[in-house]
Amino acid sequence: MVHLGLALAQYGAFTNLRSVQRVAREAESLGFDSLWVGDRLLVPLEPSDRYPGGDGIIPQAHRTFLDPFAVLAVAASVTERVRLGSSTLNAAWYSPALLARSLTTIDQLSGGRLCVGLGLGWSSDEYAAVGVPWPGRGARLDACLDALETIWADDPVSHSADAWTIVASHIHPKPAQRPRPPLYLAGYAPAALERVGRRADGWLPTGMPVPTLTRLWSTVRRAAEAAGRDPGALRMIQRLNPMVTDTPGSADLAHRTGTVEQIAQYAADAARAGVHEIILDLQHTAHDDDQLMALAARFLATLRPEL
Repeated sequence: MVHLGLALAQYGAFTNLRSVQRVAREAESLGFDSLWVGDRLLVPLEPSDRYPGGDGIIPQAHRTFLDPFAVLAVAASVTERVRLGSSTLNAAWYSPALLARSLTTIDQLSGGRLCVGLGLGWSSDEYAAVGVPWPGRGARLDACLDALETIWADDPVSHSADAWTIVASHIHPKPAQRPRPPLYLAGYAPAALERVGRRADGWLPTGMPVPTLTRLWSTVRRAAEAAGRDPGALRMIQRLNPMVTDTPGSADLAHRTGTVEQIAQYAADAARAGVHEIILDLQHTAHDDDQLMALAARFLATLRPEL
């Protein structure tokens, strides 16, 4: 069975407590399986890097963006069943000890419902703002993963890397899920796909043509086999950020824009290609809470029979 997730209210018109609480409660009531946050810090007036989606221009809605950990904590407090995930946190921005504390807290407060999705982001301007070097970010992610695994598994914890040193210490609590929450990684570069196969529980792609998705997923699976892991145990969780239209658009662009029916057909095709879970982010296309939840209900009703 393919699961369906919904992006939590977090940016643009939805940056308020009422929206976060309503979207979380109603998504669970409608039958969504999971709720997800992203990680955005700023929108430069003159970006150094091209936005990776659509026309390459950073969406205006991203100018206002709530902290992902706070949003997950609010969602945890008003739900009981849905899983709570990140797609994705920019792991290289954070000290692993602080990142582990934030994630463990959410896993504990939610009763073990956290899914950890990590990536590297795309904006060198954001890296500069947090004082983290842009070069070497892949190696920093690997070092962060090493530290997280140690913090979550051991007591006392002792860990040393080029950027961080944890002297022998008690670090509690540990996550409610043992030995750790599910860990998913994003990325499309060969090194990123190899890292997914080598050490993650799955991959977090965004919308793209299905043949491209299939080709990249095959790379992940081969990397898992090369690392002596079972590729069949990995999950592919795809985030779609569609602009919903009233009239049909090009079928080739249904991963980005089109009617509810067109986008649902793309999601069904992606599921047949191996996607295990679809995340819908409707904040780009909805103008208020009512429209967002109405669209979410339409997608759910359209997708469930297809999946």
